[in-house]
Amino acid sequence: MTRLTGERPMQGVTPDSLLALHDAGYKAILDRLGSGRLLDVGCGQGFESVRMASASRAVVGVDYDHDATVQAASRWSHDGLHVAQMNAEALGLGTGMFDWVCSSHLIEHFERPETHVAELSRVLAAGGSAFFLTPNEPADFENPFHVCLFTSSTLKALLERHFGEVWVGGLDAVERVKEDFRGRRERARKVLALDVLDLRHRIPRSWYVGAYTRVLPLAYKVIARGDTGGTTGITADQFFVTDDTDDTTLVLFAIARRPLRAQADADPASEG
Repeated sequence: MTRLTGERPMQGVTPDSLLALHDAGYKAILDRLGSGRLLDVGCGQGFESVRMASASRAVVGVDYDHDATVQAASRWSHDGLHVAQMNAEALGLGTGMFDWVCSSHLIEHFERPETHVAELSRVLAAGGSAFFLTPNEPADFENPFHVCLFTSSTLKALLERHFGEVWVGGLDAVERVKEDFRGRRERARKVLALDVLDLRHRIPRSWYVGAYTRVLPLAYKVIARGDTGGTTGITADQFFVTDDTDDTTLVLFAIARRPLRAQADADPASEG
């Protein structure tokens, strides 16, 4: 079992623009949902997943982290969210169980993302839709947790190996928000420039990840200063889904349908 590595947004610590970006991604998915059963893989503490639950839509959230799933179940089970601890590369769920599947800011954390995509294709119903959100490689900033970044073309190529219909666009923001990201990244580059010997890339990766995890909240206080706690006024409403992506597009947003596994099941004669 491969343990997923990742970082989680933290209210009051993570910059407003990053929290709003995650919020906007879930809003983009929510706007495209209908009734049925939905699976949110990498649900964390469940505060985004529960938004998608309704009288006509059952939501299951899964995450590899025990503490996160316990908190999610404790906080949101009475609001319609069902939670389980699972490995996103080997889901303990039946084939074709879900009408909707969501993978938000998760695929970039896998050394072998193909296994994750294959699992989502497997659990998706023949007529269902899978949603993927992941950083756009040219616009992303150095992050040891992001081990496999994608461009629009490489993400499309991966998804097309497991789905018969794939659309890849972007989740972008108005210029003021993009300037917020640019300014913070420029400040971060100045901090990283202090590592003149490039030690972070010479030490064992596990050391770098451990240090990054501990230092990140402190780093935000230096490079984000007044960018947290809602002080910037940046919200999900300043983000939008677009068909046109370029190197400045913040996030890739993909919708995949017609799981190839489901096609084979529906047409046994196609085998052999």
